[in-house]
Amino acid sequence: MSRKKFHLSWFTSFVVDEWNEPFASAGGAPWNGDFYVEFAKALERACFDYLMLEDTLMVSESYGGNTKAAMKSAAQVPKHDPVPLATVIASQTSRLGVVATMSTLGYPPFLLARLATTIDHIARGRFGWNIVTSDEDAAAQNFGLDKLPEHDLRYEMAEEYMDVVNRLFASWDPDAVIMDREAETYADWTKVRPIDFKGKYFKSRGPLNTARSPQGRPTYVQAGGSEKGRDFAAKHADSIIASPSGTKAMKEFRDDIRHRALKFGRNPDDIKVLFMFSPVLGETEEEAKMINERCMAQPRFALRRLTLISGITDIDFSKFDMDKPLPEDLTTNGETTSLKRFAQLGSGKTLRQLIKEGGKSGGVDVIGTPDQVAERMGEIMDEVGGDGFLMRNPFHLSNRRYLYEVTDGLVPALQRRGLVRTEYTKSTLRETLKEF
Repeated sequence: MSRKKFHLSWFTSFVVDEWNEPFASAGGAPWNGDFYVEFAKALERACFDYLMLEDTLMVSESYGGNTKAAMKSAAQVPKHDPVPLATVIASQTSRLGVVATMSTLGYPPFLLARLATTIDHIARGRFGWNIVTSDEDAAAQNFGLDKLPEHDLRYEMAEEYMDVVNRLFASWDPDAVIMDREAETYADWTKVRPIDFKGKYFKSRGPLNTARSPQGRPTYVQAGGSEKGRDFAAKHADSIIASPSGTKAMKEFRDDIRHRALKFGRNPDDIKVLFMFSPVLGETEEEAKMINERCMAQPRFALRRLTLISGITDIDFSKFDMDKPLPEDLTTNGETTSLKRFAQLGSGKTLRQLIKEGGKSGGVDVIGTPDQVAERMGEIMDEVGGDGFLMRNPFHLSNRRYLYEVTDGLVPALQRRGLVRTEYTKSTLRETLKEF
């Protein structure tokens, strides 16, 4: 049976690697960016669509009421700014897309639009913006607020934010730069206009003082899982990050996004839903299972996992008994989808079980040889309908060993099956995503 090709991208952060393990790649101090440039070049060699750099804007005190657990486990801290790193990576690659997370909380619309346009030029049309509103009160307090706006209000504000930046991106016509030597005119002033935007939450005169970017605007990536988030993603995103559990939920999510896209007058095929995926690989199935069990049994794994989930939900999970189910009335103003996926409220599972099940941050657990995993990935896409996978290291660890297991082991197995590209054929990131 002939199968459709699907897309591959990778999700990571500008954070420490597994600094105290035998296969540490950057020794816990990757801050000059060299490791990530090497990382990106390996992905480009394997013809990935993009490398996405996640971000947060705080040192979390959610777990235990202080920073001890976050600092001890290096969970989301130290974390350096992904935007300069994305620029470095873009300058050192030629085909791979580079996506940086920038929060609407932290950037005035004009600043973000100008910055994204500048990087898209440096990347020659391969830059993407991962759109987030931030989910932590501690982040809000770093920007002069006492707490975050309520969840749905954040999306209302984000909608207006998108209106502003889209107008700023369009403030230069595609043919505004004429470079007419005889008339000694660089740009036609009639094709560069102020936007004079005055909204409920934002105000900007415009126009951008940067030339229009190669893509017109950066590629938009988003990870909305709530009702408001799904509408936002379906309306704006070129690629969506998703992590529903199981192929049935994955298919339902993708079908729902495509239905919502139609509601907003978009072609559903223009939106690529990439599902978080963290396979465990070995030369034999038995070896892969042993690696999985060994990693899951690490004592520090539970602390790291709980610190991470506490940070993004603003819930102190240190207060709960490890061997009892979580309270069924647990709510958050943070990442609601992450809480729902992790907590599985009503399932009767203990917190200890939830930690083990949620460790690899993927919707489907796949363990085996590269050929076994490749075959299963093809089957998953057949069941779901598309569009591809967003790889990430299992157990939130970052090292060369796993990277090359994927790029030099798994990807060739996928290519032999005709499931992923063997070469780039498009110039910009948005064109690469729309290739199939």
